[in-house]
Amino acid sequence: MFSPFFFPVIFSILVAFSIIELAISAWLTARFNLRHDYINVGERDKVRYTLFCATWTIAGSGFFLILFLHSATGSVLTSILAHLIYLSLTWIFWVAAAIAITTMLGGGLNCSNQDNFVYCGQLNALEAFAWIIWIIVTLTLIFVCIRGISAARRGDGYNGGLVA
Repeated sequence: MFSPFFFPVIFSILVAFSIIELAISAWLTARFNLRHDYINVGERDKVRYTLFCATWTIAGSGFFLILFLHSATGSVLTSILAHLIYLSLTWIFWVAAAIAITTMLGGGLNCSNQDNFVYCGQLNALEAFAWIIWIIVTLTLIFVCIRGISAARRGDGYNGGLVA
């Protein structure tokens, strides 16, 4: 149903976008730590939480990518169930991060007519990439669920690999 290259490509894209999100959130965190120019601790903490989510996604997706490239079948760590657990946790983390950032910004900032947020452009980018990563994780989770259903119908169960 899916090409053997489908999941490595998806996880590579997820890692790439997470690296971008990591760079933005790490830069903002460094600026907040250095200058203390956040509006309130909520802004600072939401950016730090996004930094955690990006780090989690890079580590987890990178781990699954390496395992998948090493041996796509035959391991508990490359099973459909392992992917479902990881992607479900990642989905929860990213929906919380995206909603937190969106709520903090009131849905997005128009940088030309606001003066509350010091790093307007960076915060808008942080919000945009959080939603992009959430969409990628959501689609990947759906694909893994579809693969899990087809594996269960075939008799492999959820312990089977992502590729047949």
